[in-house]
This record gives sequence, C-alpha cells and structure tokens, in this order.
Amino acid sequence: APGPPSTADLWLLLLRSVDSIEKRVAGDSGTITLRCKDLRVLQLDIEGVEATLDIARSIEALSSLESVITSFPFFYRPKGLRLGDAWHFHPPECYYKRVARETNAWRLSEVNQDFSLCPSYPRAVIVPRAVDDDAPARGARFRQGGRFPVLCYHHAPSGTVLLRSSQPLTGPQKRRCAEDEDLLRAVLAGTHPGARGFVVDTRSAQAAKQARMTGGGTEAKAAYPGWKRLHRPLERGRALQESFVRLVEACGDPEQSMDRWLSRLEGCRWLAHVKEALSTACLAAQGMEREGACILVHGAEGRDSTLLVTSLAQLILDPLSRTITGFQELVEREWIQAGHPFQLCCAHSAFSHARPKHEAPTFLLFLDCVWQLGRQFPLSLEFGEGLLLALFEHAYASPFGTFLCNSEKERCLCEVRTRTHSLWSGLNQLKEQRKLRNPLYVLNPLAIWPSVEPQSLRLWQGLFLRWTRPPESSEVAWEKVWQIVTEREKTEGSQPTAST
Repeated sequence: APGPPSTADLWLLLLRSVDSIEKRVAGDSGTITLRCKDLRVLQLDIEGVEATLDIARSIEALSSLESVITSFPFFYRPKGLRLGDAWHFHPPECYYKRVARETNAWRLSEVNQDFSLCPSYPRAVIVPRAVDDDAPARGARFRQGGRFPVLCYHHAPSGTVLLRSSQPLTGPQKRRCAEDEDLLRAVLAGTHPGARGFVVDTRSAQAAKQARMTGGGTEAKAAYPGWKRLHRPLERGRALQESFVRLVEACGDPEQSMDRWLSRLEGCRWLAHVKEALSTACLAAQGMEREGACILVHGAEGRDSTLLVTSLAQLILDPLSRTITGFQELVEREWIQAGHPFQLCCAHSAFSHARPKHEAPTFLLFLDCVWQLGRQFPLSLEFGEGLLLALFEHAYASPFGTFLCNSEKERCLCEVRTRTHSLWSGLNQLKEQRKLRNPLYVLNPLAIWPSVEPQSLRLWQGLFLRWTRPPESSEVAWEKVWQIVTEREKTEGSQPTAST
C-alpha cells in the first residue's frame, strides 16, 4: 500500500489478504502456510502444537470477516492523508462536462438520485437530451436489474457513442417497451442523419435464446430499426475463475517439463480469454471509428463482461484514457461507479477452496488486457505495470475503501466515502508516481489497434510469476530508463538559455 504502514497495519492487511490456510504439525512444532490473494505464499514456522493450532484458528477467523463496516479500511489512518481527499476526483459529472463540450445531444440525468430505478447505477447518468426522465424510468423495468442504456463514451472524431445496459426482459412472450425503443431511437437520431447501431451481446446466440425462456432475451430487430445484433460470447463466472485457478497452479509448479508447462498454459485457456476480450473490444471500437456506428454492449446483468468491453474499447480509441488521470477516471467510472460487484467477485483469489457462484476475475482479465496493450504500444500509455499491479492487489485486499462493496448504493449506505480513504489519494502522492509512471510516454492522438494473434499475446509474468522468479531484465531496464530520463531532465534544466 502507498505509504509505510505500521507493523500492526501490515498484520491486519495481511489477514485481509489471506486466501487459504494450511496447517501441519510434526513433533513439538508446526507450520502454517498462508496463500494470499496477491498470489504470494508465506510459511510460518511455530514452536508448539497448541500455539500453531491457536494461531491458525485466529487467522482463519480474522481473515473471513464479512462485515464491510468492520473491515480494515474503516480503521486505516495513514499519515499525510485526510478523510475525504480524492473522493471528488472522478465524479460522474466530471465526464459529462467533457461530453457537453463535444455535443449537445446528451444530458446528465439524476433520475436515479435515490437508487430506486437501478441499485447498481450511480445517482447521475448520461441519457439522450431528446428523451425526458420518464423514458429511462419506465425503460428500467424492461432491463434486468434496472440497467437501462446509458452513455459511457462519446467518440468526438466520428460523433458516435458507446452505451451499456443489461439484457431486455422480453421473455417467451416477446414483450416490448416503447420507452426503451424510444431511448435507442433517440441515440441514433442525435448522432447524424442515417446513423445506425450495433448491439454487441457478450453471450452466444444460444445462451441469449435460453435466457428468453427464463424472462430475459434480446432486442427484436423489428422493434429497434437501425440496430443490428452481434453475438460475441465472452466467458464469465465460474468458468473464468477456474481458468484463473488452473493458470496459477501451473505457474506455481517448478518441477514440470517444458511440454507439461505448455500443455497446462494452453489448457487453462486464460490467454484465449484475453484474446476474446480484446477482439470484442476492437469490434466495438471499429464500429465507432471506421463505420460511424453507435454501439450498445450488454450481456445478461451487464456488470461484468459488458464493462470489460466498454472500458477496453475506450482505451483503444481515447488518448485521454491512456493517461494516468484518465485511466483512474476510466476505472472509477466504468467499473466502480458502473456497479461491478467487487465484494462478490474478488472475495477470493486463486487459492481458496470455496467457489461462490459470483466469484470471477473479470477485473483481473481487464488489467491483463491493458498490460497487453502497454506491451504492444510501449510509448502510448502514461502508466506502467506498477499501476496495474497496484489495482490488482487493492481490488482483492486493500486498506483503502475504493473497491469496497458491490455498488454506489452500498457504498453510500456504508458511508465509505466519508469514513475511509480513497486509493487515488494514495496513488497520486508524488513519492508513488515513479513506480506508476511510464518514462517513455508520448501522447498518441490516434487509436491503438492491438494484435490478437497467438504470437502477439504473452503471459503476464510480472503478475503470475512475480513471487516465483527473480526480477526480469525488463524491470531492471525500466529503472535504468527512469535514471536516464531523470538525468536528462536535470541536464536540460541546468543549461543556460541562449541570449537573443
């Protein structure tokens, strides 16, 4: 965590970070092995059988506390930070101001002010100016969890927009909702004459058809003229979690042969999930950039793979999202405020024997995809691997309150913003910037189109192998580049200016 925590703070954070515990007793001593959510493995050798069992029981009890308001962030008080700092950095209104400078077709609505329409949306959302608040209010009843279509990105060069929602509740009777249809009609009307749109469904056509039999469904072509549906299935839930577990198991086995390692790497399918996520994000980005089309992304609930696609598409298209501040805003807006259930999805990492239904490393998959972008475009991201690793660690176990709870409504009820510190206030301290910033960054105003060919994608060794191998030469090179850049800046700053 940013800042030097005390020994007591370290222990409390460690307990929060424990994913699984194994205890062994031999003779008059015992060993406790702690497997942590950040993938490190710690071993405690303890004198005395009773002491070993007592300590193991205490760690098990303290590491499994489920109450949010008794968790460590509510008691963490680091020096140099004040409660309330940085919570105002990335409000929903901030991005709307940027949209308003680019187009007059959208407005900021507080129709969800009390979270009654959609408990997983923030209080303020961006909707077409041509519709009044009655359209999203009624349309929310037609979308799973109340997640009606909202704007998440306006692409100024083409004038098109990226939206997200959940699935429509058409059901076997093929129900319709006039207000929902009006809203999506207004999206196209506010873009340019003859505009069209694509609905990118992150489920297979078969899964969407099955969902209709249980009350869900898809947008009927006849009801949404100008919109065409595309299915790009992305793995989620338990299958994605199992892929993560198998990858970590393979990375932690030092005795395997080369053939065995390659077989396990392919068998876990983690890089296949990376490829599918990047491919779908490229599809959405290409629709906006090259075809001038509006894009609506949804799966079923719209809180996992949907956010994966919309956030990656913005990184591909938007140069501001590739700055440190812009990327923090993107994570805040497209993951935290957009209702990704961090408390459920990141309750356990790869070592826990528990397999809750909602557990899934979707946010980790996003970070891996971002790392792939940074590796393929080393000058185009202002931040480096350090920021991605920090976000991974804090999403699973953090002294800050930023990733607590599953929605803005829950964070309001728990008073997270007034009783805990923001992660952004910690990361934005000057002493942290060197670890996070890319010294080679140069603003790239163009879209960055990643290659998703098998030869182009790599295992993220800096995360998956960080505790099992010595620092890579690239890490040493990274520090050397920083030294060169720093010395060059000092030299340029000390040179006398030529007289005219």
